[in-house]
Amino acid sequence: MKAKFIGKTDPVALINGKIYDVLSIEKDWYRIVDEEGLDDDEELQGYLYPKECFEIVEL
Repeated sequence: MKAKFIGKTDPVALINGKIYDVLSIEKDWYRIVDEEGLDDDEELQGYLYPKECFEIVEL
């Protein structure tokens, strides 16, 4: 699934209007790989963000 961020831009985390891949949905939160990118040292990638901050653009 792809979702467009519709919140306030934070260049370190998320950019308003940018489309991100949703890796998973966990208790109404979206796991997104943000502007920090992938972390080779982490088994679980991405961070959780509230779904209200996104607009679905592709299922």
